[in-house]
Amino acid sequence: MAQEYQFILYEKKDRVASITINRPKVMNALNTGLAREMRDALSDAESDDSVQVIVITGAGDRAFSAGADIGEIETLSALGARDFALTAQSLTTYMERIRKPIIAKVNGFCLGGGHELAMSCDFRIASEKASFGQPEINLAIIPGMGGTQRLTRLVGKTKAMEMDMLGEPISAAEAYRLGLVNKVVPAEDLDKAVDELVQKLLSKSVAALGLVKLAINNGIDMDLDRALCYEAECFGSALATEDAKEGTRAFIEKRKPQFKGR
Repeated sequence: MAQEYQFILYEKKDRVASITINRPKVMNALNTGLAREMRDALSDAESDDSVQVIVITGAGDRAFSAGADIGEIETLSALGARDFALTAQSLTTYMERIRKPIIAKVNGFCLGGGHELAMSCDFRIASEKASFGQPEINLAIIPGMGGTQRLTRLVGKTKAMEMDMLGEPISAAEAYRLGLVNKVVPAEDLDKAVDELVQKLLSKSVAALGLVKLAINNGIDMDLDRALCYEAECFGSALATEDAKEGTRAFIEKRKPQFKGR
């Protein structure tokens, strides 16, 4: 049974946990309460062994999320703003550490904090109508949930500097060209495209998927020698799982493996 929240919708079905940002009247703007609810739902999905994939989207067809709730941050002091950013960053960092794949289903505006939230997911599937950007500079503020850091790592310094300093959104097609999203589809095909990705992920070992996520996210900021050593540790952990034994045995026996996530 789905738990009731004020700012999000949360349900679990067929090994998938779905989180919907549910503030369509304000373009699914993010606030502190919503961040707390999302953290709670993600924690539940992480701890539930029946969940293998997490999907995050926005209610309606206008926005994944158009960014932070300006009414909430407008009155913050410098110290309050710093604490707000650190709280928000703890959510996005937590998303990267969950050892289950997270998909952002982007159905419209994906701006500011919404864009930063999407960048913390492992996959981003976008509607052709989607747009992406960091418009904070237009309010004389800057991104605070990773928009100067994750964006740079995803698209490179030159483009990140442009997006953060000019505050101009880019189209879904441009986001795909830059490697910011995995796939762009017509709006009417968005659900199908995400479902297809979900099914592919469900066919894999969630234990192995988690180790891939761990190796990439933790290794990206290491020098190559350290990162390769870390990869070897993750490889060892993967080979020690029951799923690895099942996967290698199934390959030898020429049959489809039956993974259990252990």
